[in-house]
Amino acid sequence: MSLMIMKSSISVVIRGAVSDSNNAKTYLVSMEEQFKGSSKAHASTLIMKMLTTRYDGTSGVREHIMMINDMTPKLKGIEMEISEGFLVHFIRTSLPVQFGPFKINYITQKEKWKMRELIAMCVQEEERLKVERPGYAHIATAGPIRKKLKGNER
Repeated sequence: MSLMIMKSSISVVIRGAVSDSNNAKTYLVSMEEQFKGSSKAHASTLIMKMLTTRYDGTSGVREHIMMINDMTPKLKGIEMEISEGFLVHFIRTSLPVQFGPFKINYITQKEKWKMRELIAMCVQEEERLKVERPGYAHIATAGPIRKKLKGNER
């Protein structure tokens, strides 16, 4: 019965790649063997995404931190655990130069932050930066339009 439920919940394409079995346990073992190599590729993809992700200001800093933080359980699932202390430092380095005083302030403090504290402090700093940032206006101007008149050459 459990084998039928497993097979019905798995895509037909994936079912075709796994050798058929009459036992649920052997079916799961053969599926694990079939897709073992893809977990290494998935780990590489997650690590590269984590390394290249930088806060660009388009979304909130909370979303940026949560996106990186959401990658850690996925890495843990493939036996690549990342400690919270490392993750806090890593996320701090992914912040732009506008967060420079904030980064220095963290370094000078004795205590280490947990993830929830980092999120709260970063959101607070983001709000402070929004208030302090002067409004920008892009003004495009054109010079005087010169009309060429007949008989008037320049």
